[in-house]
Amino acid sequence: MDEQKRAALAAIDENGAVFTALSDRIWESPELSLKEHKAAALYIQTLRELGFAVTEKLGGIDTAFCGAYGSGRPVIGILGEFDALSGLSQKAGAAAEEPLVPGGNGHGCGHNLLGAGALAAAVAVKRYLEQSGAPGTVIFFGCPGEEGGAAKAYLARDGLWKELDAALSWHPSDVNQTVTGTNTACTQVLYRFSGTAAHAAGEPHVGRSALDAVELMNIGVQFLREHMTEDCRIHYAITDAGGVSPNVVQARASVLYMVRAARVADAVTLQKRVDDIAKGAVLMTGTSFERVFIDGTAELLPNFTLEELLYDNMEQIGAPVCPPEELAFMAALKETFPTSPLCGTGAHCDPAIREQVAELTERGTRAVNDFLMPRFSGEAAEPGSTDVGDVSQLTPTAQLNAAVWPAGVPGHSWQIVACGKSRYAHAGLLFAGKALAGAAIDLLMRPELLAAAKEEFAGRAVGYVCPIEPDAVPIAL
Repeated sequence: MDEQKRAALAAIDENGAVFTALSDRIWESPELSLKEHKAAALYIQTLRELGFAVTEKLGGIDTAFCGAYGSGRPVIGILGEFDALSGLSQKAGAAAEEPLVPGGNGHGCGHNLLGAGALAAAVAVKRYLEQSGAPGTVIFFGCPGEEGGAAKAYLARDGLWKELDAALSWHPSDVNQTVTGTNTACTQVLYRFSGTAAHAAGEPHVGRSALDAVELMNIGVQFLREHMTEDCRIHYAITDAGGVSPNVVQARASVLYMVRAARVADAVTLQKRVDDIAKGAVLMTGTSFERVFIDGTAELLPNFTLEELLYDNMEQIGAPVCPPEELAFMAALKETFPTSPLCGTGAHCDPAIREQVAELTERGTRAVNDFLMPRFSGEAAEPGSTDVGDVSQLTPTAQLNAAVWPAGVPGHSWQIVACGKSRYAHAGLLFAGKALAGAAIDLLMRPELLAAAKEEFAGRAVGYVCPIEPDAVPIAL
């Protein structure tokens, strides 16, 4: 490893307590999407203390911000997140479900770690720019609402990510690997139906049922499922059934729809067909409705050049080993999902790689996967959605995973919350920060790498259709 790069990465160890304390404080005050006011204030304060120039309320979003250092090109963006999930409150270090606040929030996707690790990377790149005097800019982006709200997609609509030469990020996981392939695009729309209340026995003919409209809309969408391509999915949730009195014609009711497709343009087109079904439900019931656009995300564009760069840096740094005193705790958590399948790099790759993964994980029996998965890049699709996809549509983008919880534990679970303040999680946070920083420094030091990443990006980007509607504003549900 180059000595300048090694000296820059030392900034992460020197400030390690700052980053782990930041992660812990955000874990202790879990806030939902677009409501992360405490977390945003803490990041903004920390960025200023660390010497970054801060811009608040990016894109008019209260909890979106960035911290920049340096001048000129290339401009490297590092993406951070910090929102939590509802209903996942959990005591740290407990191997059985034990909410701190019944029904409360919890960091069941590890975003307390994600943001702090990304900040660590930005600090190391800043150190490199200071010591080398090289041209270039590093920007840490505080991106709210990944779990709902899609701030990155709203910022993509404003063209923000076009200003970057590359973007890097990471996500906590149960494996150490580079993220490859693509995923599904999606849109979310809330339909609020309004009708006329009436006595359901005495004057039913006077009433106009909003709940009937919701149910008829749902039936219409069920028939639509036969007439869409196999890569599409439609999900819904009735968020307001209008009340609990069956002897009243319900004057209000709401349903939230999520429409997915392999490509964002197809998701937008399919969403319009769902809109038409809502209009039909209104005609059938004599009601009206308000259409509220919530968010949308595009599919990921992989960048094998950047993935290889991230992997090389992960390999140079070496994956952290789980502290012996935490192995029993991790094993106990794993036992809450004893039949979980193998995960990680082997999920969408050739049989030879899958066999390597099976051997490394001892066919799913290890408590933790505290090693680096085999290198692999591919174009297979995962079923979920993320607003990192919208960044990848506008600039070369890559991500890595760092193991911070037990093998086989699924995302969005209380088990992840229980690991959020562990020494193993802290080690993964710092590991991810070093790997991201190392890759960013390589891009600054070696222009040919960035040129190759841009050339690959240009070959994949076929014209971004932003899923965010022109007049939409982020809404905290």
